[in-house]
Amino acid sequence: MSEVDRRLRERFEVLLPHLNERQRRLALATEARSLGHGGVRAVARAVGVSETTVRRGVFELEAGEQPTPTGRVRRPGGGRKSADALNPQLVPALLTLVEPDERGDPESPLRWTTKSLRHLAEELTRQGHPVSAPTVGRLLRDNGFSLQANAKTLEGEQHPDRDVQFRYINEQVKAHQDAGEPVISVDSKKKEQLGQLPTPGREWRPHGDPVRVVDHSFFTGPNADRAIPYGVYDLTTDAGWVNVGVDHDTAAFAVASIRRWWQARGAADYPHASRLLITADAGGSNSYRYRLWKAELAALASETGLAITVCHFPPGTSKWNKIEHRLFSQITMNWRGRPLTSHEVVVKTIASTRTRTGLRVDAELDTGDYPIGISIGREELRALPIHPHAQCGTWNYTIEPTHADAAPVPGRDRERERAAAVAMLADPRLTGMTGDELDELTARLAPTQAARAEQRRWHQRGGRRRNAPGAGGRRLLSDAAALLITIVYLRQACPQRVLSDLLGVNPNSIGEIIAETRMLLDEHSHHVTPNIGLRFSTAADLAGFLRDGPTPIPTPNRPLPEALSHPALTGMSRRQLGDLVERLAVRQAALVERRRYTQRGGERMPGGRGGIFLQKITDAERVLATVLHLRQLCTRAVLAELFHVSPRTIGNALLDVRPLLEQDGYTPAPAPTRYRTATTLLAAIPQQEDDTTESIH
Repeated sequence: MSEVDRRLRERFEVLLPHLNERQRRLALATEARSLGHGGVRAVARAVGVSETTVRRGVFELEAGEQPTPTGRVRRPGGGRKSADALNPQLVPALLTLVEPDERGDPESPLRWTTKSLRHLAEELTRQGHPVSAPTVGRLLRDNGFSLQANAKTLEGEQHPDRDVQFRYINEQVKAHQDAGEPVISVDSKKKEQLGQLPTPGREWRPHGDPVRVVDHSFFTGPNADRAIPYGVYDLTTDAGWVNVGVDHDTAAFAVASIRRWWQARGAADYPHASRLLITADAGGSNSYRYRLWKAELAALASETGLAITVCHFPPGTSKWNKIEHRLFSQITMNWRGRPLTSHEVVVKTIASTRTRTGLRVDAELDTGDYPIGISIGREELRALPIHPHAQCGTWNYTIEPTHADAAPVPGRDRERERAAAVAMLADPRLTGMTGDELDELTARLAPTQAARAEQRRWHQRGGRRRNAPGAGGRRLLSDAAALLITIVYLRQACPQRVLSDLLGVNPNSIGEIIAETRMLLDEHSHHVTPNIGLRFSTAADLAGFLRDGPTPIPTPNRPLPEALSHPALTGMSRRQLGDLVERLAVRQAALVERRRYTQRGGERMPGGRGGIFLQKITDAERVLATVLHLRQLCTRAVLAELFHVSPRTIGNALLDVRPLLEQDGYTPAPAPTRYRTATTLLAAIPQQEDDTTESIH
């Protein structure tokens, strides 16, 4: 290597790394021109570049080209054409895929698939527009698209009183706070299943040492350990109280949580309080529809001497409840990434929740039983001291203490009252059995009842129990009580509604118990004989009879009206009418059951229609009423009065029977006279007739 080559290499090794492509080319060309003839080859050999590159730089210097704009290496217009420039149909095809509702076919293959860049690029390539995923991303950005998450802004159909209720709640809160009275926001947090289960979020851990949790958290049945947090948030002091239950989220549990807050915090923070304002959403365990919620609040008002005012948020607006984003959101962030392995962990984690704005939270574990199925009767609800407000009285009401000037009155012991009612129902006059006979039947059916209960829980759990027997929810009625009320019902002493009011149990629960126990009695060939001489239509009548022992209440046995089947009214003989009823019987029963199935939306509820009590109007009477109506003999109201039912029942009978009569080929002959009242119609019936055949049954 000559001395010139060595110096050139040393100089350019220092300079060239700091230059861009065009600057390097021009620097090499300047050095070549200074060397004269053979300079291009010498520079190319010393630096190790192509002579063509050096020569191109010389040509650019000799041509006197202007410097390129700042930041550019090449002149504008250089390089490859963009994909959308080479293919003008590419962007319209892309927009067709990402906006199928506006620009493309509603049946687009990507309408219901993930619109990722890779999927879009593959679909465009399949359509004859070869393109890469990064290019698709650039084209989307150029056309105003960006990655966005869902925005929770649509609230659905709004209640007409929504804004009015919001303003009213705000006024009530300000009025109570100005008077120094407590104002709380209450709600239930999401139930949490306990165990080594994954929770959303992350927390600081040593590198490479995450908390190990199971990879699935399938629901393990009603006997799985779970925590039910019910929160009380004090809007004035910015303090939270959470009652962690282990049984059921019922109205009784909700009020018990408020009671525990008052005993632990409220009474100390507001020693001179005379009123309490509760803001709650419209559903859940504190729903404004629940009678038990109001009954338990009335008991709390009597215990504390506070006038309790409740203001419910309109349906669908629970997110506006302060507790949601002032308390519950902070608790969720506090236990992020932490498995809730036990109730103790849940309670301590909730109690450790703090914020920079001053929020403090207390938590306690509530191991009490709160069984489901408790029912409050209408009469009991009417007796409560509830005063609806003039503004939206369904959502806003005040419950006054029963004895404001006297000592607090404790709440009702519903369990003891229920046990006393069950004991009353064991009266031999209702059961038709002596005490020994009833005990013998109970003992004989007990093993089968226990086996059935365990089988039912097995299906609910989806497998074996996880806890010891008796650790799950407690039933309101024992197996012996279930057998007793089923016998009383089968004896036709009262309908299920009366049993529900007397025992304080939900009617659906009563129906399920009776349906299950009735099948058990049939399997053991135990027949219960009805007692037609005793029939009670209200719980008060039944309780009064068992307590005072009055004369049994006879139940009228109303047969098919003989007079209304007179040939002068029906236009046919009694035998012809009986034959017509017999022909329609099967189709009529099938049609009625089909219509009821459609109305119910499924199978009948246990203990529902089709029980042991007679229908309001028999199938034969439905046919008779329809024949009289089609003959235009009288109106529906007159028929309702004659058959002692409502006009709606007559209307349903007409809907059922009229198509069947048309299919049977029945053509009614118009009656010569139309009667406007039941009295005039009955007075016009002839006292004697030639047709002496039997009436329909």
